[in-house]
Amino acid sequence: MRTWEQNIRRVVPYVPGEQPKDTSVIKLNTNENPYPPSPKVAAALRNLDAEQLRLYPDPAASELVDAIAETYGVVREQVFVGVGSDDVLAMAFLTCFQSERPILFPDITYSFYDVWADLFRIPYEVQPLDDAFLIRPEDYKKPNGGIIFPNPNAPTGLLMPLCQIEEIVHANPDVIVIVDEAYIDFGGVSALPLLKKYDNLLIAQTSSKSRSLAGLRIGFLFGNPKLIGYINDCKYSFNSYTMNRPAIALGAEAVRDQEYFRQCTQKIIKTREWAKLKLRELGFLCGDSASNFVFVSHPEHEAGELFAALKEAGIYVRHFRKPERICNYLRITIGTKEEMDALFAFLTQYMSGDRSN
Repeated sequence: MRTWEQNIRRVVPYVPGEQPKDTSVIKLNTNENPYPPSPKVAAALRNLDAEQLRLYPDPAASELVDAIAETYGVVREQVFVGVGSDDVLAMAFLTCFQSERPILFPDITYSFYDVWADLFRIPYEVQPLDDAFLIRPEDYKKPNGGIIFPNPNAPTGLLMPLCQIEEIVHANPDVIVIVDEAYIDFGGVSALPLLKKYDNLLIAQTSSKSRSLAGLRIGFLFGNPKLIGYINDCKYSFNSYTMNRPAIALGAEAVRDQEYFRQCTQKIIKTREWAKLKLRELGFLCGDSASNFVFVSHPEHEAGELFAALKEAGIYVRHFRKPERICNYLRITIGTKEEMDALFAFLTQYMSGDRSN
């Protein structure tokens, strides 16, 4: 090792889902929304003034923050925005998890959590999901430096009832509890009402999934004003201009268009429930996902081989080789009805033993 390398911070990075250059493939591997953003976003995009790009954006992203606050029924001081939920969660880790005690999160969950913990030198302990891949609230009732978990969980898609979330928050009044609601809009009940009772709660959401804005990177946090103020202090000490002008303007339009939002999420939910039935007919073990993806395994077909066969056929899904408990599972994003029809046509042929395609 060279001398200068001894002072380099080295971490094992998060590995995002593959982004194929071939636009003709069926892309069901990164939980993107298969439908376009709101028409109001498209209209606002056409009306953007390119000359304004020479100016710095509003560091407070006021237009976006105000739209979020109005839509979700909170005050603007309860909202923090950033470049996708990854950005706002990373800032929450940096701000809130400063204890010498370990933070707690599930062993099967969003695989960025341990990356941030390692990057920021935060001690952590993973809590095993039960045999049904469910979070056990009792595992989070011990001394800790903070708690984070998604609801619905990823990559399982399973939803925790609000009463269990409150059980965890109530049992940990002295630390920050973060509920990552990236997929809550596809069938879950948000923990937002709990903000009125608990000042140690943060809730993260995103515009990437339910509002079809993965390409703009817009995430937001809800919390009590004092806590959001602390996170803003860290943000302004790190990068004052995280949100660019187009993202602020277009994100605000997407948040305001609730009718289009509901139409899209309902289409995805309908397709998901149909997809669960089709997968079970083909012999897959398929949990009761409340997200925009399903998490499946097949007792007669190894996941890695099925993943490779699907990719060869131009259908991209996600295969997690680690941890070992889920190495025989695939996560399949819910696409359009036509995309899912193509997936099932391939699976039906594959399960029959016909490998001609």
